[in-house]
Amino acid sequence: MQDIITRMRAKKDDEGFTLIELLVVVVIIGVLVAIAVPVYLNYRQGAADKSAQSDVRGAISAVEQYYTDNGNTYPAPGTTLVDQSGASITIGNQKITLSDKTHLTLYLASSTATTYMLCAYNTGGSTGKFYVYDSSAGGSVKGVTSASPAATFMTKCV
Repeated sequence: MQDIITRMRAKKDDEGFTLIELLVVVVIIGVLVAIAVPVYLNYRQGAADKSAQSDVRGAISAVEQYYTDNGNTYPAPGTTLVDQSGASITIGNQKITLSDKTHLTLYLASSTATTYMLCAYNTGGSTGKFYVYDSSAGGSVKGVTSASPAATFMTKCV
């Protein structure tokens, strides 16, 4: 029995990792982090863009409901709806809850306007990316950049 205990104590000197093994593990972790961080940041940016696009869709419903409830008239021209805290914004009796850091603008050319434009962007999203809905064209919400032909509206949006 004494012989077995002596052999076990002798083997105890070989326990642990060498410095090379630890360095290899640290390098592997560093490579994984270098790959994962940019991917994560792109996902966050894309999510912010999608939230701005979703907020425009919600605002379309609110504006159309306002139009129906108020004798076929739109809200006052130049109405700017800007929110950065996720609080509710009211158009008539319709509430729109914007996502955090989303800026939304409702643009009417005049008090007798029969069409409107909605524009939104998120400060956490892609730089220069706006989401625009033009009621005269209908259809879906379009993503535009400040370099696109639709950029003339961006001066009213910001």
